[in-house]
Amino acid sequence: MADLVGRAVGALLLTAVLLVVSTATAIWWTARQDARPASDAIVVLGSAQYNGVPSSIFAARLEHALRLYAEGVAPVIVTVGGRADGDQYTEAASGRAYLADAGIPGESLLAVEEGVDTLESMRAVGTAFDERGWSSAVLVTDPWHALRAERMAEDAGITADSSPTRQGPAVQTRTTQFRYILRETAAYLLYRATGESVAGAPGIG
Repeated sequence: MADLVGRAVGALLLTAVLLVVSTATAIWWTARQDARPASDAIVVLGSAQYNGVPSSIFAARLEHALRLYAEGVAPVIVTVGGRADGDQYTEAASGRAYLADAGIPGESLLAVEEGVDTLESMRAVGTAFDERGWSSAVLVTDPWHALRAERMAEDAGITADSSPTRQGPAVQTRTTQFRYILRETAAYLLYRATGESVAGAPGIG
């Protein structure tokens, strides 16, 4: 009996390890992809802002979105993200202002100023897409965040591809990359298991 229980526990542990490894591998693989199909909109996932000025992580995403827009990937850039406690500005509004200052016309910008994490924001984006009859998007975020962002977008009814940034603090060192992959693995597995998101470092919630 004890031997049978030991085998069962061993099998469960092996399954858990394989699940974690396969998820981390999928995150790593998705991070290396760069899909840019013609879409209804480019969606920039929000990150921290300081008095209306995007953080370095957020600015890297916005710069990447500018390049995609210039390439004709989509006619609209959607910035996403709500307001943290004590903030005067939302992430979405800060991102929109940054893009407007870069020369993007107002009719090509949409700020979805809702959500304190990726899941809430993506659900709000899904509603905005439904209202406008849009269905497809290219997501701009950090490489390690791409898989979970795609999954949440698809669950919100959006046909989503991702074009991750290749610059900024999230990709500077191997140690940073490894830490982000570990966090994203935990966050992705939590979402798949519970349907809920988790707050954390920029790009993790």
